[in-house]
Amino acid sequence: MIKMNSKQLMNIFLAAFVLFSIITITTNTSTAYAAASPVGIVNYQLLVEQHPDSAKAQTAMNDAAEQAKTNFDTKSVNMNDQEKQSYYEQLQRGLQIKQQNLLEAIQNKVNDAVKAVAKSKGLTIVVDTGAAVYGEQDITDDVMKKIVAK
Repeated sequence: MIKMNSKQLMNIFLAAFVLFSIITITTNTSTAYAAASPVGIVNYQLLVEQHPDSAKAQTAMNDAAEQAKTNFDTKSVNMNDQEKQSYYEQLQRGLQIKQQNLLEAIQNKVNDAVKAVAKSKGLTIVVDTGAAVYGEQDITDDVMKKIVAK
């Protein structure tokens, strides 16, 4: 019998959120040094974490996790172990899709702000701080100001 509590759902959500963020950051920085032009750096993870919509997304995920737990506890009472496992996996997939949609919306807003700030500063390339070694212009604060101003 599979039981899931809100703490387990929250841990799953947080692990998936961190993994998705790392994958996105790694993907976004892999081709960053292809051109030799003015380069800016940005702390992408910080911008996503501190985006005003992140708190709302976290609340939405907490609510969804609680609802999933309630649904599981209610609907799985008369299920056998295999049915419970299948239903649990279905709920997990639903939570993952919701998380991806919420995170993607935030990332799109951060990306738009990064592009706008880079354009205003004449930067042709912006990389994550983890990919920068030396000499780039950090625009994280400027991007955060643009995000908050919206």
